[in-house]
Amino acid sequence: MAARYGEGQQVNPTISYRQITHSMNTLHSRWLMLCVILTAPLLYVIDIFIINMALPVIKQKLDASQSDVQLIIAGYLLGSACFLIPAARAGDFLGRKKVFFWGMFAFTVTSCFCGLAQSPLALNIARFFQGISSAFMVTQSLSLIQELFPQPAERAKAIGWYGMTLSIAAIIGQILGGYLVELDSTIAGWRLIFLINAPMGLASMWAIEKWIGESSKVSVGKFDVAGTMMLVVGLGALIYALTAGREAGWPFWSVLVAITGAFLLIFFLRYQSLRIERNQAPLMDVRIFGHRQFVIGLIALLFHFMLHTAYLLMMAVYLQSGMGISALGCGTYFIPHALLFMLSSFAASKLLPRFGKNVLLAGLGIIIISFFLHILWLDYQTEALAVISLIGLYGLGNGMVLPFLLNVVLDRVPVADAGIASGIFSTFQQIASALGIGIIGGVFYETLTGASADYKLALDNGLFVGLGFAVIVAGMLLLTQNSSVSGQRESVVLDIL
Repeated sequence: MAARYGEGQQVNPTISYRQITHSMNTLHSRWLMLCVILTAPLLYVIDIFIINMALPVIKQKLDASQSDVQLIIAGYLLGSACFLIPAARAGDFLGRKKVFFWGMFAFTVTSCFCGLAQSPLALNIARFFQGISSAFMVTQSLSLIQELFPQPAERAKAIGWYGMTLSIAAIIGQILGGYLVELDSTIAGWRLIFLINAPMGLASMWAIEKWIGESSKVSVGKFDVAGTMMLVVGLGALIYALTAGREAGWPFWSVLVAITGAFLLIFFLRYQSLRIERNQAPLMDVRIFGHRQFVIGLIALLFHFMLHTAYLLMMAVYLQSGMGISALGCGTYFIPHALLFMLSSFAASKLLPRFGKNVLLAGLGIIIISFFLHILWLDYQTEALAVISLIGLYGLGNGMVLPFLLNVVLDRVPVADAGIASGIFSTFQQIASALGIGIIGGVFYETLTGASADYKLALDNGLFVGLGFAVIVAGMLLLTQNSSVSGQRESVVLDIL
């Protein structure tokens, strides 16, 4: 009989707080280190959403097809999702600072290649490798947080900041993309959305080298190459089939590729169990899925990120193509969204100790109300203030949910399993983004394939699917233990600000 999760692992199962702090550079504040660490998820998420505002311009400037344009998004998600878990494990074997630094370096270089691309093919290849490099930097950021903050109170606070960064980065991407696309300069605005990563990446690398200490290597034995290949090919096949298959009208090859990917992933999980039984170091310790809270949190995270990613994409397309608003104007429509998100996140962090997961459920209630109001009130003649208010209402509700879902997922995960937990979490987040575009976005774009493109009908259909996903998230939260998001004694209060 296989050992239970947490027993007999090929890693150091008990890493004390003193060992951790001595293994990292303690001459500087750990909260200063956190600021450096958060540059990875910041850039990672910005580059998912900043492209939304530039797609019409890129299509025109590079003479790209509709399929090329969709691959600009899908290629980044595909490259990232396929390598998140191997990248997380690479940090366990090689050292997290080292992988973090070189992941940031590769992300900076590939961003420059994106900005210099002269054809749709060159851009899509660069975006794919940009996605791969992002996997190596972003997984180490969450692993470093869990290692740097082993005490539950501080870890929850740091993860709260991580969640805030993910959410705010999505809005920054929308706003910054709208501004840069219409910026009148010697360099085309759409190129600047990639090239801006260069100074930010260089600054981050300097700070990583100066302030972040190397972590202890927590894994021994050989790296699971066979498991890595199964996971990469399986995830790649499944995500590619879901994104490209819809565009092609779901031909037989897309169904076959999706089924092949699914079988490879099932075989991968079985193979990982066999490695554990043989006392070999697995790529993924699948016993972690025996933790009920972890699985419920992942499901909630999956459905929430699907509706969140798809909402931002649909609104960007609707505002520009449906209402005829410029990219810059579209970006400014999301400013109140960002402000209300931060305001509600701050308020939620204060209310969590008393009301627990009811705060998150209230936020989901606001999101559901905002979707209904979008469907009932929004049309092509709606005043700008009303549109901004509807988008802002969504941000108000989302600020009470998204940053704190991360604690539901990562609550009670041992520090020794920080690498694999962060890899699984980041993989689910990225898969959710791809599925959100493929499922909800697929409903949206499928509605537009008729003789006359009705963007309002397309938006409504997408929002109805989003409503169903919000209900599923609420159901998952009801199944969680309330103490996982509240309670001073359990120290999971996100007293962020």
